[in-house]
Order: sequence, then C-alpha cells, then structure tokens
Amino acid sequence: MTASPVEAAGGAGDATSVQVRTARDDELEAVAELTERGFGAGPYGPTTDPERLRLLRDTPGRAAAGDLLVAVEDDRLLGTLSLLRPGTGYTRQARHDEAEVRLLTTGPEARGRGVGAALVAESIARARAWGVRALVLDTGPRNVASQRLYHRLGFERAVERETVVVPRGIGRLAVFVYDLDRTGLRVRLIAPHEHDRVAQLSVDAYGHDYDLPADYRASLADVASRAREHEVWVVEDLATGELLGTVATPRPGEHISDLGRPGELDFRLLAVDPAARRRGIGVLLTEHVLALARQRGLERVVMNSGPQMTGAHALYHRLGFVRLPDRETRVVHGGTLLAFGYDLAPLTQGARS
Repeated sequence: MTASPVEAAGGAGDATSVQVRTARDDELEAVAELTERGFGAGPYGPTTDPERLRLLRDTPGRAAAGDLLVAVEDDRLLGTLSLLRPGTGYTRQARHDEAEVRLLTTGPEARGRGVGAALVAESIARARAWGVRALVLDTGPRNVASQRLYHRLGFERAVERETVVVPRGIGRLAVFVYDLDRTGLRVRLIAPHEHDRVAQLSVDAYGHDYDLPADYRASLADVASRAREHEVWVVEDLATGELLGTVATPRPGEHISDLGRPGELDFRLLAVDPAARRRGIGVLLTEHVLALARQRGLERVVMNSGPQMTGAHALYHRLGFVRLPDRETRVVHGGTLLAFGYDLAPLTQGARS
C-alpha cells in the first residue's frame, strides 16, 4: 500500500512531509529501538519487565502478525504502531472479526506534529481493506493524550470490555472500538480546523428559535476557547462528513459551569444544526454525555437550560432528567435558568475503568 501523508489524518504544524508506510525489513531493529524509547518517555516510564521488553522489541513477530506501520520523514523514523490480525498471539482485545492496534508510539522529538493521528488513521484504512468488522485497541488509564486522540478520530469507549488489569502500576486498561461497518452518525471530539464550522452551527442552532444577545452570541461562537479548556464533541454524518451537532463537557475531574458539584458531570451548549433536526442528534449527544459520566464513575449529570427552551426541556424530560428547583438561582437574559439532573445507576466494580 502506498504511503499516506500525515495531513490526511488531521495532522498539525509542519507534519505535511511525514509519510506513513509499512516498515522495511532493514528498519526492524530501528523500529524496536524507537518503540522502547517512545514508551519509556510515556506516562509509565521505562520498563525492566523482561516479557514487556520482548514484546516492545519483537518487531519481526509483530510484522508477521499483521502490518508494522511507521511514520517517516526523509527516512527518519518518527513513530510506529502494530496493526494485528486476530488469533495471531499478539492481540489482547481483538475478537475473531476484529483487527487490533498495539504499541502506538511517537518519538519524543516528534510529538505534537500529528504523527500518532496519521498512524491511527492509516490503520483504520488498512483494517477496512482487510474486511474486518471493527478495529480495537486498549491503553492505560494515565494515557490521557492517547485517549483524547482516539475520541477525536471516532473511536468509542467500550467499558463493558474493560476486563484486563495489567500489573506494574498500570491498572485496568481502557478499551476503544472503531466500528468499520457502521453507517450513519458518529460522536467524536472536535478537530482544530472545525472550530469555525461548529461556531456557526451553534449560533445557527440557538439563533433559529431565539433572539441572541450579543454577549451570548459571542460565547456560543467561542468554540476555540471551549475546546482548549474543556471537551467539545461533534456529531459527524459519516456519509457526507458534515457536522450536525455539538455539546461541551468538562475534562475528567473538572466542571464546565458553576452548577456542577463533586460526583457530577455538567454539560453545556448542546446544539443541533436546524437542517438536521428530527434525526435524533440531540438524543445521541445527551446519551453520549450520560455514557461519559458512567465511564468516569460519577453519580449524576446536570445542566442548565434557558426558561424559553421548551423543546430542549421536553427532550430532557423524555430521557429521564428531572428538575432541580433548589439549584435554580441564576438569572440571565429571559429569566431564571432551569436546572435539570439525571441520577446514574452505579456501575459494578468490574465495569469501572
């Protein structure tokens, strides 16, 4: 398969000269060294475990079990991952109809250039060509940057599959799945080049039904700040690539509004493109927020809504949210903000990440 430019995966900075391809036989030792060095510079640091070191350095075995990908610039190795076929002995999560990504790493000197995104995007394309149903991977709970990358590229967290606990201080692995068969809609994190589009979508969505004061319009349009400080999710139409909806949530352990309390996830600014209404986008985004809260082991999801937003109120009531009158204390344009809450059933211990 021909090499792929990193810019096709939404890479950043000066990454346009980086290519992704299959590793050559004469590069296997260098790829092993890069893998060991990259993981040694990660959140878990260098390893002295003999079994782990054998896996990190076994590039011939991983190449034979699927496809050993490298990101290169003028033949200088910047990153690598292993795309593995099920049943080869190198997979940890893959079922019979799934491919698996393992040992994704970027050299410390090449981080921040979109190299990891390019490698994962190429693995999606190659897994699709294999004819498997899904691509799966796992990662340690402290690999926060990797988890954000997977969310941005359209992977979904599969908490129900998180049964592997790794020693050496790593803990229970988080599992992510990319459904290669799915058509329709996907919820993922926003990409930087989409900030303007989501700003316009948000303004259009709220302005379609309500007169927007200038300060609120400016707040809706400030997607770049929200994405920098919190999490901005989008709904993508997989058939057209169009963005149809958005919602903002806090990063783990934080809040996005004054409404949030310990044990709660608060969300803001759920918006659906007026042209995409009646396609279940609002339900999809709200259910995504509930799933995030469950994954984080939280007890309740809360949000404020303007008193005039009766359509949104009906949606929240239909999904099981209830009013929280004792927390309705903030007055804005149009009246007092309503507060809604959804109490989550506790997860079993085995399902926690």
